[in-house]
Order: sequence, then C-alpha cells, then structure tokens
Amino acid sequence: MGGGRVFRYAVIAAVLAAGVGWSVASVPAGGGYPGRDILATAGWLEVHRDDPGVVVVDVRTDKHFDGRVIPGAVRLPWKRFQHSDPVRGVGGLFVGVERAQEILGRHGISRESTVVLYDSVDRDAGATSSYVFWVLDLLGHPRVKVLPRGIDAWVAAGGAVASEPAVPEPVTYQAPSGEVRLRRWATGAFIRDRLGDPVYQIVDVRSRAEYLGDKLNKALSGGPLKAGHIPTAYNVEYKRNWADKETKALKPMQDLLELYRGLDPNRPVILYCHSGRRGSFSYFVLRLMGFQDVMLYDASWHEWGNPDLFFPVAQSERELAGDLPGPVRKASLSAPARGAGGRKAAAKGGYVSCGG
Repeated sequence: MGGGRVFRYAVIAAVLAAGVGWSVASVPAGGGYPGRDILATAGWLEVHRDDPGVVVVDVRTDKHFDGRVIPGAVRLPWKRFQHSDPVRGVGGLFVGVERAQEILGRHGISRESTVVLYDSVDRDAGATSSYVFWVLDLLGHPRVKVLPRGIDAWVAAGGAVASEPAVPEPVTYQAPSGEVRLRRWATGAFIRDRLGDPVYQIVDVRSRAEYLGDKLNKALSGGPLKAGHIPTAYNVEYKRNWADKETKALKPMQDLLELYRGLDPNRPVILYCHSGRRGSFSYFVLRLMGFQDVMLYDASWHEWGNPDLFFPVAQSERELAGDLPGPVRKASLSAPARGAGGRKAAAKGGYVSCGG
C-alpha cells in the first residue's frame, strides 16, 4: 500500500511539473506587450491547436526543414510569397494580394482561420514566420499569431513532434477589398518621394556593416549592390530584438522600448533590409509593441541598391536617440502606400550617390 501511495504521488508530481512547464512556456519573457494578441506561446498552442479553425503553419523552406513538424501543422514555405523580376534585376518581391490569397487557400487557410506561424531557432526564431505574418497583416487577416523560437519553443515545453505535415484541403481565401491594408506595403518610389519628410521614420534592420556600406549585398545577377543605406534611415539590426543570441528569445517590452528609444509610435515607420525577411521581423516586433502605422519595403536593398536604378544612397550614420516610445494613438491606415502619391522634394544632405 505504501508503495502504491508513493507511485500515486510520483504521478501527481509529474503531472504538476508538466503543467508548470507548459505554464512557464506560455508566458513570454517580461510580457507586457501591447499587441500580445499576435503572439503565440507553446502553452497557448497546446491548449488550442485542435480548436476548430486553428491552422498551424510551418514556414521553413526545404533548406532549413529538419523533418520535424508540430503535429497537425501544414507546410507553407515563406518563399512562396516572393518572386524575382529579372528584367529589372530585382529579387525579394511580394507576389501580390491576389496571388497571396490563392496560396493561402491552397494550403487550407480561409479568412475565418486562426493562423499560427512558426519557424525555428536555426531560422532566426520568428524572423522568417514574420514574413508570412506581414502578408496576412497586409490582407487584414483577423486572427494571426507568431510562435517565437518556433518548433524549438514547442519541443522545449514538452511538445511532441511529427515527421509528416498535415495535407490540407484547399479552401477559398477571400479578403474583402475594404479590409486589405495596402498601407502596410511600401515601394521604392513611395519612399523616394518622402525623403526629407519629417513625418516618416525609416529603419534599416541590416547589420551595421551593411548599413555603412562596409559589407555589400548581392544583386540578383550575383554582382554587388550599391554601398550604404537609404538617406535619413536609422540602423537597428533585427538581431537586437533578441534577448540573447543562443535562444533567440524576444526581449521583454521594457528592453524593446529602450532599443527603439527615439522612435515615435504615432508617426509612420518604414522598415527594410535586403529582401524583406529580416525587415518583416522588426515589423512584427513593432506591431507587438503596439505601433500601428508600420510598413515593410519588400524589395528593400535588392531594389534601392540596384546600380541600374536611380535611388539616392547615404553612408553617414544616423543614430536613433530620444525619448522612450510613448502611448500609441489610434492611427489611420487608409492612406495608400503603393505608388508615389504626391511628389515631394528629396532632401540632399548626406547623399553619396543618386544612381548607377
């Protein structure tokens, strides 16, 4: 009898320990994110992954796929949402609203789905799934979440894995035209026409070496792109959103406020990198922080740095400094970001080049 009691106590202790593990896993470090509805945790996923309408999506490409998936997840490599334009020599271009909806529907995602996106620590712990988050945010999708640290967070919390992804039944994805937020999608022409406009804040999320022009990005042809950055852009490398380089866990809210000190949440922010992936992670982080008027320049340096295109380039450093980001007022996202809009005179200070 005594042995039976010991066994029962051991089972109870194991169950409690598992519960504590899931509970800890369900609380992001520091918490307090204003936009926490777009953040998934392993604990939340354990409870809700079998709910009707929940679609779990592994966004890793074959190159970074390790054969493990969260049970029930479908595979939708993020690169499906990009294409190249060899005529203009520009890569990393978003496939567009209509094509994106076709891709989503073919993978079993409808407008009513709650979509949970994940990648892995090896694939930058959210800095890949965030690209698909941006696509869905652009479409005005009502319910989408990112699981930071991806499948590694799931496994660390005790989650089981499967070797085969789910085979989705195709559905129709249809975003009402009035809910698509083209303001989320910036072009080179749109940015060029607003250089020198103090309302717009531009953030380059590449490494400091890329930003200063010490390390050159490659063009679609394999040759070097121009050295430097978009004039007036600040540099906040996307990796600085992590608490550490090993786990790649997100920084708590207070640390993110310090990181983006000087950035005004009530003015539009445009993010870019080389091909949109890294920029999308900082886009997700700012949305998590409660920023509303955030845009991703999808073509990024692939377009702006192209020697054959006449975009101005700077190499002098501009530091982001000032007050902590304050309360966010309700921002209007009705103004379009596609195209040039009204042409404004570009600021001239600090330019190194204006073309090829």
